[in-house]
Amino acid sequence: MKRTTIAAIAGVALTGLLAGCSGSGGAAETAGTVTIRVQGMPAATDAAGLTQFKQMVANFEKVNPGITVEGSTNVWDPLTFSAKLAGGNIEDVIQVPLTEPQGLISRKQVTQITGQLAGWKHYDELNPQALAPLSDARGGVYGIPQTLYAQGLVYNRALFEAAGLDPDNPPATWDEVRAAAKQIADKTGKTGFLFESTENQGGWQLSMLNYAFGGEMEKEHGDGYAPAFNADPTKKALELLQKMRWVDRSMGGSQLNTQNDVIKQFAAGGVGMYLGTPGTYKLAKVNFGMQNPGDFGVTSMPQSGGEATLTGGQVFMVPASVTGAKLDAAVKWLVHAYAEPTYDPEVAAAQAEMLSKDPASAVGVPSLPFFDQAHQELIDEAIKDFVNVDLEHFASYKKGTAKLELKAEPVAAAQAVYGILDTVVQAVLTDEHADIAALLDKAEQDAAAKIKAAGK
Repeated sequence: MKRTTIAAIAGVALTGLLAGCSGSGGAAETAGTVTIRVQGMPAATDAAGLTQFKQMVANFEKVNPGITVEGSTNVWDPLTFSAKLAGGNIEDVIQVPLTEPQGLISRKQVTQITGQLAGWKHYDELNPQALAPLSDARGGVYGIPQTLYAQGLVYNRALFEAAGLDPDNPPATWDEVRAAAKQIADKTGKTGFLFESTENQGGWQLSMLNYAFGGEMEKEHGDGYAPAFNADPTKKALELLQKMRWVDRSMGGSQLNTQNDVIKQFAAGGVGMYLGTPGTYKLAKVNFGMQNPGDFGVTSMPQSGGEATLTGGQVFMVPASVTGAKLDAAVKWLVHAYAEPTYDPEVAAAQAEMLSKDPASAVGVPSLPFFDQAHQELIDEAIKDFVNVDLEHFASYKKGTAKLELKAEPVAAAQAVYGILDTVVQAVLTDEHADIAALLDKAEQDAAAKIKAAGK
């Protein structure tokens, strides 16, 4: 299913506040109380989120009287995970980015939960696309998504108008992006297009361009994987950035940027376009104080031969050390906290009504559905009175992304490969005479070594 749609509470991580009414599968083992530790609890500084989490736990324990839930504010750390798993010092439910599941599955560090999930009455209605990155070659499922996204192009509608561009007709190709960026820079003096380049985010965004230009990031090689980015699509993408930076002068003067750097400049009205998702609307509005959120526009990923975009997100999984009653309890928690609330229109409507009263909320921002389109339309209808964003400003994103292939992030050593490609992006954006072919040759060698070291 290549569709995007309106999520009931996009931008809000904790979706289970009112889910207690639907239950999650009955009581735990009769031998006694089972205690599970779960990641995903907000820090004390997020008072509203912490309140939601505690209520979600209370609702769960009420319908599952044999299970006690202890929240953890720990976050995913690939450098310490293996040691914690070996030492038995890892939570029973962990939250990981979508770059990690395939590696965890292949190393047998997480547990298959297909049998437990199959007992949930709506299991067969889950979006296969949402489960694919969490499944092995035989179709065994190892987790539940929390958030899923597809990358697109975010743009400032006010800057488009100031530059003489039509904000209701955003760029659909990378030639059009280049032209629009130059026009914004020439007409307004602002940065036309800004690209992330540090903290592995440069390699991540180069992967997005690679897909849009028709490339691949890796390929199966014997019993493992090999890098595949050293090819024409990536070269063309880097040549585009090189021309925008040094010929058009449309990418501004600050090139070593994280995602937060980019969105902060965008929210201040200084950037015309960047690669992002509808979910960055809330970051611009809340985290960085965008004065007029109505200026936020987003369209599907522009294409130059790929007809594809990168998808990603956050997921919850169960470590391999968790078995028996704890495993059953962990899966019940996953269903209760992250699956049921996205299925029940009444729950979605109640949450949307509550969230719409918060000025910092973003109800109605599109994301990828957990279930089929027909069911998602029921959710959309249930929340329509509480949507507090301008849906027209997301329309081209929904329409365009529905036609694209959604391609997952690299399976093998993704973060390490992204870090290697950071240096390539940085060189192109800071050295007018950077040798793209030589940079990619070196990056391919380094990436192959990282993939081999990771056992992939």
